[in-house]
Amino acid sequence: METPIVLAKVIRVLGRTGNTGNVTQVRVEFISTGQDKERTLVRNVKGPVREGDILTLLEWEREARRLR
Repeated sequence: METPIVLAKVIRVLGRTGNTGNVTQVRVEFISTGQDKERTLVRNVKGPVREGDILTLLEWEREARRLR
């Protein structure tokens, strides 16, 4: 069973997380014409990222825990 790939646009960079700060927590908005157009998620991203970047999400049901 193959799951569809979903594109999401970074709308806000929330901060750095992880033991050494190598993971960035971002808020993303789905880029789709379906019912999830208004939905946003908080995701953890490894590597350089900034507002306006497009991410390919292989799994989009889970949301990352908030930074403390």
